[in-house]
Amino acid sequence: MSLQKVIAEQISTATGKLFTIENQRSVGGGSINAAYRIEGSGQVFFLKLHDSSMQDMFSAEAEGLDELANTNAIRVPKPVCWGIVESSSFLVMEYLELGTAGDQQALGNRLADMHRNQASDNHFGWHRDNTIGATPQPNSPADNWTDFWRDRRLGFQLELAAKKGASSSLQDKGEALLHGFPALFNEYNPPPSLLHGDLWSGNYAFTRLGEPSIFDPAVYYGDREADIAMTELFGGFGPDFYTAYNKAWPLDDGYQTRKILYNLYHILNHFNLFGGGYASQAESMIEQLLKELR
Repeated sequence: MSLQKVIAEQISTATGKLFTIENQRSVGGGSINAAYRIEGSGQVFFLKLHDSSMQDMFSAEAEGLDELANTNAIRVPKPVCWGIVESSSFLVMEYLELGTAGDQQALGNRLADMHRNQASDNHFGWHRDNTIGATPQPNSPADNWTDFWRDRRLGFQLELAAKKGASSSLQDKGEALLHGFPALFNEYNPPPSLLHGDLWSGNYAFTRLGEPSIFDPAVYYGDREADIAMTELFGGFGPDFYTAYNKAWPLDDGYQTRKILYNLYHILNHFNLFGGGYASQAESMIEQLLKELR
């Protein structure tokens, strides 16, 4: 049985409505997965494909989308079904007609609403591991935020960077930062907010009705500033977004330094995924943070 036929049957079972794929066309889905718009029987879905080894990535993404959707704070595509067919893994989601034009103020307000959803057990992390891009992202819960960020985020990425051939200079400075960075927090004790986890400009858009929408999450519970920091890393969020967010839930003193710490995680991950100049950028960020500790 063909891949398309099996997926169509899975969709039919999940939705309770007969579905056959009559048209399939490639769409932008990032650098990791093949992505398609599939339609037939009066229905349209978004399909992601990868090899079978990435099935855990897709199942975690589906659970993450559900976690975000359950807040009723912001629009996310609903996962429909996922699984493995022969050598391929797949994830089928609701298809949203998306564009770039929309209300940045509404995006800021909705994101603040989402961040107000906090872990019921007051722990940082999540009930399962997932991925950040194609990199494993460990989420074993911790009751202390600085411990979580040291061990599950920066420490983990620095270990990967060593295996990828990062310089001893980056490693030595990274180790110094791991030991010292809790001093950057002083009296700052963030609650464990529900985070998107990978909130760059390529992972948000507006629906045809103008609703802010986020997708491709790397969900966990942590400091909300980690999400806001990433919105600044590559740009693409308007000033009205930041004004609305800060009006809804002002950021705390010290954010300008902490955002470097949080974005360092993503720059290290980019080095581990793509190599190149990200190592020198990471080392520069670490040096900035070490100066703050002197």
